[in-house]
Amino acid sequence: MKLIKILPLLIIFFSCKAQPIPSALIINFDDNSLLWQVSGNGLQQPSYLFGTFHLMCKDDIHFSDQLKVAVGRADKVYMEMDMDDPATMLSGLFLMNMKDKTLPQLYTAADYKKVGVFFKDSLGISLTTLQKIKPFFLEAMMYPKMMPCKTISGVEEELLKVAKLQKKEIKGFETIEFQAGIFDSIPYEEQAKELLKSIDSLANNKKEFDTMMNVYKSQRVGEIENLFSKSESGMEAHKDILLDNRNKNWVGQLKTIMKTDKVFVAVGAGHLVGKQGLIALLRKEGYTVKPLLNK
Repeated sequence: MKLIKILPLLIIFFSCKAQPIPSALIINFDDNSLLWQVSGNGLQQPSYLFGTFHLMCKDDIHFSDQLKVAVGRADKVYMEMDMDDPATMLSGLFLMNMKDKTLPQLYTAADYKKVGVFFKDSLGISLTTLQKIKPFFLEAMMYPKMMPCKTISGVEEELLKVAKLQKKEIKGFETIEFQAGIFDSIPYEEQAKELLKSIDSLANNKKEFDTMMNVYKSQRVGEIENLFSKSESGMEAHKDILLDNRNKNWVGQLKTIMKTDKVFVAVGAGHLVGKQGLIALLRKEGYTVKPLLNK
C-alpha cells in the first residue's frame, strides 16, 4: 500500500481533542450528509463540499447519483492535493525521511526493540531499513492491520475515477511538500511516542478506527466532532497545524476560486465540522451551506 495515499488520514486520525459544540450551531443531526451545497454571497452557480474518508474497504465505497450529478455540474474538482499528478506521489517518496534524526535516537534501547519486534512479527518488515522514516509514516503501515478486508482503497481514489470519466480537471489546495512538512512541524519525539502508544494499544485503535468508519458510512457527520472530542491521540496541542489553519487557508482560496468556477470540493470529512470547519467558516463568510440528499 502506498503510504502517501493515506497521509491525509494521518492528519485526521491524529487531530486533537476538540471541545464539543452545540450541534445546532454547525450541523443539525437531522441534516446528516456527506454532500453539501454552497451558494449565495454573490455566487452565480453553486459549488459543492463532500466529506471523504481516506482509507476504506473498496467494497464499502459507493457514490450516489446525486453526488455524480454534483461532480458533473462542477468545472473542477478540488482535493486536499492533486492526486491526479504522478509527480505528487513521486515527490512524496522523498519526503518521508526525518531531517536530522534516526529512530534509535528517539527511543530507549528497550522501546526501540519493542517497535522492531512489532514490525517484524506483525508486518514482516525489518526496522533496520526504515531508520530515517518519520514515525507517523511508520504508523501508517499499521492501518491495514485495522481493516476487515484485503482490498483497500480510498474515497478520493474512487472519486478520481468518477471525475476522470466526466473529464473534470483535478486540482489541489495543498502540495505534497506542504502536507509532508506538517509532520516536520510536530516534534519527532512526540511522533515516536505516539507510534509506541499505538503499538501498545492496537486493539483499542482498531475499535476506534471501526467506529470512525461506521460513522462515516452512515453519514452521521454530526457525530464526527464528538468523536474527535473523545479522541485520546495526544495531538491536541497541534490542532491548529493539523486542521484549523488548513481549513482557513482553503476557505481563503475558495472565496477567490468560486467567483469564477463551480467546484466540487472533496476533503476529509473531519474538515467539514466544528467551529473551525469548512461549513462553519463558509457560513461566517456569508455563504449558504446546506446538506443534499446523498443516498
